Amino acid sequence: MRDLNNARYQLKALLLRNNIAYSGQSNWSLKHLRWLTELVLPHPAQQIVLQEMIQTVNERIARLKRLDNELTHQVKSWRYYPVVKALQAMRGIRELIAVGVVAELGDLSRFDHPRKLMSYLGLTPSESSSGERRRLGGITKCGNSRARRLLIEGAHGYRFGARVTREMQKRQEGLSQDITDIAWQAQVRLCRRFNRLTQRGKPRSIVVTAIAREMSAYIWAISREVVLTPVDPKQRLARVPA
Repeated sequence: MRDLNNARYQLKALLLRNNIAYSGQSNWSLKHLRWLTELVLPHPAQQIVLQEMIQTVNERIARLKRLDNELTHQVKSWRYYPVVKALQAMRGIRELIAVGVVAELGDLSRFDHPRKLMSYLGLTPSESSSGERRRLGGITKCGNSRARRLLIEGAHGYRFGARVTREMQKRQEGLSQDITDIAWQAQVRLCRRFNRLTQRGKPRSIVVTAIAREMSAYIWAISREVVLTPVDPKQRLARVPA
């Protein structure tokens, strides 16, 4: 995705240098891509560069789709797939975010309290205290930055009112009632908290970070409702190359 965004930025920079702007509403839609293929730049060399950039964007979009399809296929045979499926009951956590979070955090049962998971993710506020004075600062940003980024990305979904969409209902099919209850409780609380912090005038970055911190607690609670198949030590040793 980062490679795709870099290619898009380069193409938009080329158009900006030639004072060309898209008058449509949504960039990188099919209509926008068709508009790009119809452009004619002043110099033939610029036209060649434009065509190469368009081709690069299309290739990276296709590559991203191939990787997503392969990930969907491979994750079903993963030991932690039940946790991945259970986490998708929450709002803002689809398959890609769920797989990334579980891959980065591993077995969540090693955290005996959700606050330890928050600290590991670097989502807890830093503290500078001396004597009776206690001063809290920004988040520590220690621990796993990739998992923290994924949760912050998913936290934006709580800016709307709480409701179970058709897509979310499909993701919750086959899950236990306890997991769906935790997901609904999380959605009601976090949507209300997002709205309350926004009305208090808090910056969007602070609001999203606070929501992501509480999301980690609900992720911890859901993971404890999932029973994983224990790994046979003989099979684990058999996979180790000689």
